[in-house]
Amino acid sequence: MIPGNSASAYAGLRRDKRDKFVPNPKARLREQVHEVMRFHHYSVRTEESYWFWIRRFILFHNKRHPREMGGADVSAFLSQLATGEGAAKATQLQALNALVFLYRDVLLNPLGELPELKWSRRPPRLPLVLTKEELQRVFSATEPRYALALRLLYGAGMRLMELIRLRVKDVDLERGQIAVHDGKGDKERVTMVPTTLIPDLKAQLDRSRISWQEDLRAQRSGVSLPPGVERKYPNARREWPWQYLFPAADESRDPASGKLFRHHLHEDNLQRAMKAAVIRAGLSKNATCHTLRHSFATHLLENGYDIRTVQDLLGHKDVATTQIYTHVMARPGIGVRSPLDG
Repeated sequence: MIPGNSASAYAGLRRDKRDKFVPNPKARLREQVHEVMRFHHYSVRTEESYWFWIRRFILFHNKRHPREMGGADVSAFLSQLATGEGAAKATQLQALNALVFLYRDVLLNPLGELPELKWSRRPPRLPLVLTKEELQRVFSATEPRYALALRLLYGAGMRLMELIRLRVKDVDLERGQIAVHDGKGDKERVTMVPTTLIPDLKAQLDRSRISWQEDLRAQRSGVSLPPGVERKYPNARREWPWQYLFPAADESRDPASGKLFRHHLHEDNLQRAMKAAVIRAGLSKNATCHTLRHSFATHLLENGYDIRTVQDLLGHKDVATTQIYTHVMARPGIGVRSPLDG
């Protein structure tokens, strides 16, 4: 569980000689991590992820306090992930980011060199992709209230959290564009609105507007906002452009501020809906919401679009990340015909 709001603890902006924010030295480590996370406006999901790896690091070293350890201990932990658990390099990097944050921003003792760090050599797995026929079976088997969201995941190639965080202002039906502001790595990009979904998106906007109007009449708090927006536009949370495209049915308490807001559709609900649809469709593939993004990219490449265009639509920093889909296309039965079939 994430501790409650500790904004008052840093109201005085405690800083050391290096102009670093200093967490409460009397607080437990978990509370210090939370305090620094809130000060720097990290997302709740990032905070949960970082604490998961910090806790794993502490338990690996028999509950020693991180202040008693250093680079060699971090190397031992990260190497164990690779050699002992077979973790992928991306998993190691996530753990490393959490520990770098811990030592640099919480303990104010940045890590130096990491001696004898063994990186994972496990090659990345090829992404799972559904055929267009399989996609139609899944969409037909989806519970109606989640059908639009799943179709939009595929039709626009978005990540799950990008989709459920969409606000009204991000969807431009006239230009056929969706602006993604909360992309991975805080990158922004523009993707397309599938033409076939425009009538359904208009209907969804109407439903969202009704929910917003009910909140106004009941004088509710509105939606949560990014910290920078809330400081500059304190009334924006009750304005129509900032409402979520897929709002939650009920208000929920924000873990950072403790206030009640109209949040967006919970990601777990959409993930469960996807899993149930895959089962009802009778697929033997372990398809998830992210499979829809993989399928979007692969089908665009199969349709002849160049890889740079697909890279931009997906928001990949490096084209090498996008190139993995060319390997999926080259697998027998997808992009290459067997000579026997000739």
